[in-house]
Amino acid sequence: MFLRVLTTAFLLGSLPCELYAQNSVTLNVNLYPIQTLMVNTSQKDVNLEFKTREDYRNGVVSQQQDHLTIYSTGGFQVKVSAVTAAIDKDVLSNISIMPSSGSKPLNQSHVIYTGKNISEIEQPIISATKGAIDKNVNISYKGAGNDALVGFTKNNTPVNQSYTVLYTIVSQ
Repeated sequence: MFLRVLTTAFLLGSLPCELYAQNSVTLNVNLYPIQTLMVNTSQKDVNLEFKTREDYRNGVVSQQQDHLTIYSTGGFQVKVSAVTAAIDKDVLSNISIMPSSGSKPLNQSHVIYTGKNISEIEQPIISATKGAIDKNVNISYKGAGNDALVGFTKNNTPVNQSYTVLYTIVSQ
């Protein structure tokens, strides 16, 4: 019996005992561009109030901190335009928007902020060559000074003109 066990052990030891199989898969990672742009919900109404002689002379500013929040997987532009009736264009053309860094700023070496007068024509106010993850932008709304808005009131009655300001984000 000892010889039989030894012979079996010898035979098993001389045969290759490693058996394995190998296969592969192709992993496809598909990255799609995403851009989201949100206006701070507590800042949906912005008021520019001209109440004094100095307001008309110097202009008025409403600074909205962290007004916009941007998420983009790549370079982008933020554009601004307004919806207005033809009769209201004269006042609107005297209102400008100036973006600046918010509390969670965009990468300063990859962004350009440009102030624009608001119009019905879409205009870029932010251009960035890199993406952004929940970054904030301050927006200052400025009503022109130099008495540019004198003469728009009627019969010594306050005039309230409302505009819808549209912000759009697009891939760059």
